[in-house]
Amino acid sequence: MSGLRSSQVAAAAGVNLQTLRYYERRGLLAEPERTLGGHRLYPPGTVALLNVIKAAQRLGFTLDEVAELLDAGRRRHPTADLRQRAIDKIAEIDAKVANLTAIRAALTDVVDARCDSLTNCTCADCPIPFLTIGTAERLHGETA
Repeated sequence: MSGLRSSQVAAAAGVNLQTLRYYERRGLLAEPERTLGGHRLYPPGTVALLNVIKAAQRLGFTLDEVAELLDAGRRRHPTADLRQRAIDKIAEIDAKVANLTAIRAALTDVVDARCDSLTNCTCADCPIPFLTIGTAERLHGETA
């Protein structure tokens, strides 16, 4: 029997042993052969596969998405799954960037206006939108 032991694979790929076991349970890695003593022996390509999985995660793919993409790549006739998923991922990222840009702008407004409280801001031009709701309720004598 030849192959790489768990510790060798983990060290070469920069992951820990628990990650190897987890990826096995998730089906990302095939169950390796075992020695007579029960030690796992991974095929040499396992390190490269782990690097692919880590790269896909850095691109924003979840482990479920990675598993589906790996499965699609193992089929005899590859599909355009990766391309379409990358297009979808770009759209997700664009939406997140737009949301974060809006949050940043709102926080900048708070800093520029010198706001001092979420609920009782003494700033005349407080940009915190939900503050006006609380102010209106206090003015009309309403309580939550």
